[in-house]
Amino acid sequence: MSGDIGYALISIFVLIIIAAFFSGAETGLTAASRARLNELEKRGSRRARTALALMEAPERLIGALLLGNNLANITSSAVATAALIKVFGDSGAVIASGVMTVIILIFAEVMPKTYAITYPERTAIFVAPLMRFISAVLGPIVISVEVIVKFTLKMLGANVDESKNILSAHDELRGAIDLHHKDETLVKTDKDMLGGILDLKDLEVMDVMIHRTKMVTLDAAEPLKAIVAEVIRSGHTRLPVWKDKPDNIIGVLHAKALFAELQKAEGDHAKVNLDDVMSDPWFVPDTRPLEDQLNAFLRRKTHFAIVVDEYGEVQGLVTLEDIIEEIVGDIKDEFDAVATGVRKGKDGSLLVDGALPLRDLNRAFEWELPDDEATTLAGLVIHEARMIPAVGQTFSFHGFRFEIMKKKRQQLTSIKVTKLDKPETGSEETSG
Repeated sequence: MSGDIGYALISIFVLIIIAAFFSGAETGLTAASRARLNELEKRGSRRARTALALMEAPERLIGALLLGNNLANITSSAVATAALIKVFGDSGAVIASGVMTVIILIFAEVMPKTYAITYPERTAIFVAPLMRFISAVLGPIVISVEVIVKFTLKMLGANVDESKNILSAHDELRGAIDLHHKDETLVKTDKDMLGGILDLKDLEVMDVMIHRTKMVTLDAAEPLKAIVAEVIRSGHTRLPVWKDKPDNIIGVLHAKALFAELQKAEGDHAKVNLDDVMSDPWFVPDTRPLEDQLNAFLRRKTHFAIVVDEYGEVQGLVTLEDIIEEIVGDIKDEFDAVATGVRKGKDGSLLVDGALPLRDLNRAFEWELPDDEATTLAGLVIHEARMIPAVGQTFSFHGFRFEIMKKKRQQLTSIKVTKLDKPETGSEETSG
């Protein structure tokens, strides 16, 4: 009798270890970061490569893990029940059930899973080779189970194949960035930069271009001396040149090329021909994805393009710097991207330039004003109000109150923005 109990204890001990292995392997292989495993694979880790290969077939991996874990747990419980019945009679089944529940819970579930969740990559790399062998051995059984499961789910109206990879890699990265920022493991500037890279896929040229109303252009009919003075006064390196009418852009003047020609002519403006200094303009559509425009800038090795709409009308201009600023923020000076367009009031409100991009406001103040229907703050107010407001009118939406402070013709030039403690539903209009 004592010999049977001894064999039973040894068997239970071995089965608990096996169950713990499967529990830890399940948690480690599902919680491990693919990015870290991929980096380890690049460094030559074969175990990391094996772990990644196992993750490529998650249903089969989970099936093998659960099958092995359940076999070990059920067998250990059966052995314990049989052994304790011999000692305590029929009451041994109840005792075995209570004792094995505690043992399996602590040593075969909680303890290995806790370790695995703490060191997921280390666990995944450790168990990967053995799990590859076990998956191959249990493969036929797991495949059969997988077929039954998918068939049953399909009968219930759930198509497993269609629900696979609901989140794209793009969305997963954004979610990971937001999660780490909430955990304070990622500083705001890094979050903004990483988010800016991902946003390039969702933005178009019109979202970052300099609008035509803010463009500094040159009239080809002006004397060269006046053109030189305008170039110096503007502070820009490249300026569009028009002829007859502002929308007729005939070239782009580079300040460096202009001053080089003037130096050759020993400062004599009459000896410099503007047509010889200008380069041909490059026109791009306003609906072009920003990522495509960035790649086009790099291919053409140029930094400047004129933006046109579907009718060929000039809408503005875009530079390589404009796109880079979407990633790194303002690179012109040490101040915030909205520092020159925002003034803080004594009551905590902000006096904002209506032409300020919503993306810059959201980035600077961690707001969540929608920028899918409008690019600027003035555009958002007009879109929500469904009208062009007058000075003194106020509107409340998206958790803010917007008061029109200044207006130039139909353009809202200054808007007072106040964050509401309790967001008001709908919009509220008040005449001043």
